[in-house]
Amino acid sequence: MTELKIEGMRCGHCVASVKQALEAVPGVRTVSVDLDAGSARVEGDADPAALVAAVVQAGYRAEVAA
Repeated sequence: MTELKIEGMRCGHCVASVKQALEAVPGVRTVSVDLDAGSARVEGDADPAALVAAVVQAGYRAEVAA
C-alpha cells in the first residue's frame, strides 16, 4: 500500500478527480481518498512516483507520506 498526502482538495469533486487520476495509473488495484485528512491510500504495485505525477497532473499537490 502507498499513502499519499494531497493538498488542494476542497470538495467531493476534488476527491473524485484525484481518485480517477490514481485509478488510471498502471498497477493500481484500489484507491480510497480522504478529503478531511488530505490523503489517499492506493493498493497495488504502482510506482509511487507515477501516483504523485498523476495527482499533480490532475491539478493538486502530492507527496508520498512518510
